[in-house]
Amino acid sequence: GCGCSGGGPGEKAAGGHDSRPGRRVHGGRQVRDAFNQSSFPSLCLDGSPPAYHLHRGSGAGARGWLLQFEGGGWCNDAPSCAARAGTRRGSTRLMSKLEVFSGVLSNDPARNPDFYNWNRVKLRYCDGGSFAGDSEFRNGSSVIYMRGQRIWDAIIADLLTKGLAKAEKVLLSGCSAGGLATFFHCDNLGELLGGVATGAEKNLNKDCLNSTLDPYLCFFPQYALQNIKTPYFILNSAYDVYQFHHIFVPPSSDPRGHWSRCKADPSACSTLQIATLQGLRSAMLTALKLFEGEPEVGMFINSCFAHCQSELQDTWFAPNSPTLDNETIAELVGDWYFERGAAQEIDCAYPCDSTCHNIIPSNQVGN
Repeated sequence: GCGCSGGGPGEKAAGGHDSRPGRRVHGGRQVRDAFNQSSFPSLCLDGSPPAYHLHRGSGAGARGWLLQFEGGGWCNDAPSCAARAGTRRGSTRLMSKLEVFSGVLSNDPARNPDFYNWNRVKLRYCDGGSFAGDSEFRNGSSVIYMRGQRIWDAIIADLLTKGLAKAEKVLLSGCSAGGLATFFHCDNLGELLGGVATGAEKNLNKDCLNSTLDPYLCFFPQYALQNIKTPYFILNSAYDVYQFHHIFVPPSSDPRGHWSRCKADPSACSTLQIATLQGLRSAMLTALKLFEGEPEVGMFINSCFAHCQSELQDTWFAPNSPTLDNETIAELVGDWYFERGAAQEIDCAYPCDSTCHNIIPSNQVGN
């Protein structure tokens, strides 16, 4: 997860009717706009229109906006995108019309002290490419649309008419694949809110693309971040369970299940497996060294086996939330956004952190 900020004087980035913490926000709004009248509309993978959920801010927060990209992994080829088009990750027709707003989206000051009364938006994820693609392909008699960039453009155009254009403070945030999307779009949002129209743009960071012979690298934060101008906050576990279970040790690389017990319970990992996981952490910290000490960069890098900690109330801000140097994620993000003090914290190596919530998704156990 991560965030960027942009827009008016307080714009930064960090990936209904919500009257009580955890209550569902009604009315996921489908966006049909000028993009959908063109020959290249903003569409989900299956051709359904994009959507978002909005809970209005109030009082002192009425001119603050928090935009949260939904996460949900990626599809990476024609078969996987075609399969995804038939799920809630590729179609707004299959998504719930109600959405729980918790964690960074909560409207309870006791659970979200700095952003509870802002306008809070959840951008639904249905393109399979972190809101960055712009292509289509035929799959038999149907068409699969990878239009993430146009979905972003359409939703922002819709929100600008609903008050985003007059925002005084903006925080762009996201979870997982949505966290990556914040890095792709935070500078663009800052330019839009700052009144700088950029016209047709490449979908990845232009400066990054100009600095490498391999454009594919600009899809990865350690390369893209070097060229982002907007202040940003990096929230991540050094042992992210999605990366661990699906990228670092995917099922295809462990057909005999040697890692199954370790995946289900980190305390069951062998000495060699722990050493391997420490290598994953070390590689991440090496990539982050370039950004340590930068005054506009915030970090909360803990040593928990978790994923998407900003949307879960228990990990965002609760009596027993994970902490680093006695600060919760919510407190450190607030310190960074409002410039209340130093906002970079990196945890010691597993298993030193007793505040962790090790959250192992049930559908990953045993993989």
